[in-house]
Amino acid sequence: MTPFWTTTAGPKLAQGDWLPNCLLPVFPADLEYGENAPAISTPIDRTDLIVVTQSCDLENEKVSFVALCPIHSLDAFEAVNPECKKKSFWETVRKGRVEALHLLASPTTPVNNRAALVVDFGHIISLPLAYAAQHAMEPGERWRLQSPYLEHFSQAFARFFMRVGLPSAIPPYK
Repeated sequence: MTPFWTTTAGPKLAQGDWLPNCLLPVFPADLEYGENAPAISTPIDRTDLIVVTQSCDLENEKVSFVALCPIHSLDAFEAVNPECKKKSFWETVRKGRVEALHLLASPTTPVNNRAALVVDFGHIISLPLAYAAQHAMEPGERWRLQSPYLEHFSQAFARFFMRVGLPSAIPPYK
C-alpha cells in the first residue's frame, strides 16, 4: 500500500498537515452576546486538526487565518456519534457517500481500516496562521498527507461545499 502520509517539521504549513492537540475555545451553545451580555470564562479544549487551507495560499502568505477540520480516530468519533458504529456506515464513508466525512489511512498502520482516521468537514475551525505555525513546531515531526491522497482529500473538501440543493429535479426514468 502506498503511504498516505510523510513526515515534516518546522513552522511552514501546507494543506493536509495534521496538527495534534491544538488549543481551541469551547463556547457554550447558549452563549449570550451583545452589549449587556455577562462576562464568561471560556473553557479551552485540545483537538487534533488537519489543515484545509490551500497550500499555495499558505506558502504565498495570502491568508492570516488557516482553516482546519477536526481529525479523529474511528473509536473517538464513534464515542461521540454511536450511530456510526456499524461497519456498513464506515464503508459508505469510505466510498465518499457521506459528504461531511472523509477517511484517511492511519500513518502507522495503513492496512488496518479500524485504525483509519475520519475528518469532519462539517466542523471548520479558523485559527491565526501565526498560532498554527508556532503550534506545528511543538511535536517536532508531524504527519503531512502526500500526493495523490492530498488531492483526493482536497477534492472531497471541495465537494462538500459545492453541493447545490435544487427545489425540484427531473423525474426518475421508468
